[in-house]
Amino acid sequence: MSVARVTEITATSKKSFEDAIEKGIDRACKTLDNVTGAWMQDMKIDVEDGKVSRYRVNMKVTFVLKD
Repeated sequence: MSVARVTEITATSKKSFEDAIEKGIDRACKTLDNVTGAWMQDMKIDVEDGKVSRYRVNMKVTFVLKD
């Protein structure tokens, strides 16, 4: 039997939602062991001068706790 924990991560990118997701997961994996998945809770854009300036994602990352 395993026990997992969920933590919330916010990541941003100037390129795309996909890039923000990849940056967030990459950073989470540097800090957390046994990351097994994530789901996107929110996706948001920042707009400046009528154009998209940043893509932001709030995700919940699941990782399995060590015994």
